[in-house]
Amino acid sequence: MRKATYQRPTAEIRAAIAAERQELAAVLDGLSEEEWDAPTLCAGWRVREVAAHMSLGFRYSLPRMARELVRARGNIHRMTDRCAHKDAATHSTRELAALLRDNADHPWTPPVGGFTAALGHDVIHGLDITVALGLGRRVPEDRLRILLESVDARTLKFFGADLQGIELRADDLDWSFGAGTPLSGAAQDLLVLVYGRRLPPGRLRGESSDRFVAVQA
Repeated sequence: MRKATYQRPTAEIRAAIAAERQELAAVLDGLSEEEWDAPTLCAGWRVREVAAHMSLGFRYSLPRMARELVRARGNIHRMTDRCAHKDAATHSTRELAALLRDNADHPWTPPVGGFTAALGHDVIHGLDITVALGLGRRVPEDRLRILLESVDARTLKFFGADLQGIELRADDLDWSFGAGTPLSGAAQDLLVLVYGRRLPPGRLRGESSDRFVAVQA
């Protein structure tokens, strides 16, 4: 994999985050009620749960987050799932889109990874929605490169991505990762795999592509 030769300026990453949130809010504004209730690449979450989860860091104080984590017996995945379902039922679709737009410059970051991780959070959850709905949105290359440059073995472990024996090869920009059987696709689709998701059929090329296709309901 080709790595960055310099540390990305914080201002550059924060500008990318703000732009991504504003653009995703516009996407959400244009969805029908049926699309808000459609499944996403996040198992068990509709579009409204994903959108609610994306704004959790803006709405929950650290003490409230700690209380929710205690209620979930320390399991962060159980906590986020519970909060996503509860908040999706509490906020209207218009409110969920507005929360993303109004907090475009919010300094929230995940517990690890800083602003690069915050950008990854927004980009991947955006793809969870747009890929599942077949909207064809393309994440701008500069944002993709920030995230692709940060991919390493720790990323795969954190998100539970099993890419053993696979070499990812982007066919729309100069990037590859791993070693083994080649698996090709758009850079943003390969990024989805790195973050532990599976894709709809027809988006990947390679003899191992079926291994990364979501099971159709």
